[in-house]
Amino acid sequence: MITDDLIVKMTEFNAGDPKRIQHFIKVYEFAHVIGAKEGLDENTLRILDIASVMHDIGIRPSEEKYGRCDGKLQEREGPAYAREMLAMFSDVTETEIDRVCFLIAHHHTYENVEGLDYRILLEADFLVNAMEDELKKDAIITFRDKVFRTKTGLHLINTMFGLCSI
Repeated sequence: MITDDLIVKMTEFNAGDPKRIQHFIKVYEFAHVIGAKEGLDENTLRILDIASVMHDIGIRPSEEKYGRCDGKLQEREGPAYAREMLAMFSDVTETEIDRVCFLIAHHHTYENVEGLDYRILLEADFLVNAMEDELKKDAIITFRDKVFRTKTGLHLINTMFGLCSI
């Protein structure tokens, strides 16, 4: 299964940074659960799984190149590294690589969300970031109301953070 091998490759890519490694594992798990519960077809779920494992691949190159890793730099730097890594896997099609790279290039862009896989990646990443960054409840509610649309994502965020349903 590609995600198993990809998790190993991404762990190697982020060697020495267990926090970053654990972040992408958590995002992958939430994205997979949301995608499955929302009824994504097998191919779209596969793309989401790959993208969720790789979504932050642009962080390290951004830090090395610019000394910082804000979201826009991650979106700019990530796709080239993702494309190079995915080229190692003979069972990943060019169409899948293109969509994964699109998702990586937009995982900090919250307007004009194109596709349920994109929406779910945003939701899963936020579920993890909100906890890791210890966001205040009002910030979580604001983001939820702006970005979350899936039934499963809304249930998870409301349940995890003890929020009232919208």
